[in-house]
Amino acid sequence: MKLLASLLTAAALAVPALSAVAADAAPKAPAKPDLVQGETKYSTVCVACHAEDGNSTIAANPKLAQQHPEYLVKQLQEFKSGKRADAVMQGFASMLSDDEMRNIAWWLASKPAKEGFAKDKDSVALGERIYRGGIQERGIAACAGCHSPNGAGIPAQYPRLSGQHADYTIKQLNDFRDAKRGNSAQMIDVAAKMNDREIRAVSDYISGLR
Repeated sequence: MKLLASLLTAAALAVPALSAVAADAAPKAPAKPDLVQGETKYSTVCVACHAEDGNSTIAANPKLAQQHPEYLVKQLQEFKSGKRADAVMQGFASMLSDDEMRNIAWWLASKPAKEGFAKDKDSVALGERIYRGGIQERGIAACAGCHSPNGAGIPAQYPRLSGQHADYTIKQLNDFRDAKRGNSAQMIDVAAKMNDREIRAVSDYISGLR
């Protein structure tokens, strides 16, 4: 009886210990984004290039306001790891923890994006045709299929494009085409089939989407 009692006591003591081990081993959910902290960190790390509200006024730097936060986090992580090559952004991203990236991304998502305008009247029809219908005879997919007809994108999958600076979009498409940006197989495939005129036209059209 004493042996049985000892075994039962040991088993009872082992249950909470095993539960604690299991709890420690379980993956922890990411912390809920803190928008106040996000704004604070953004104002010290990102504001010089992307403006106070994420609506960059520098054509070479992307507008980030109202962008899908999951997409922003993914890009920051890939800048940090070097999967997306950019010496400037890698330096800044390396300063951020995963929690800080989430805070910044969700704060930016809360800021309304400012509208942009297409500038090249001569190519807007070509840009619209590529964006909405692609170029079927060359296997170029319509941009709207992933980024939606109005450029709003699809949360957690494809980025918002509407109103984006044409200069920035042109550079990204060129980098995809020239294998300088390798973090999207889909975009590499699309851009590889486009010529300079088509890239400029669709980029300008995107800048006026709303």
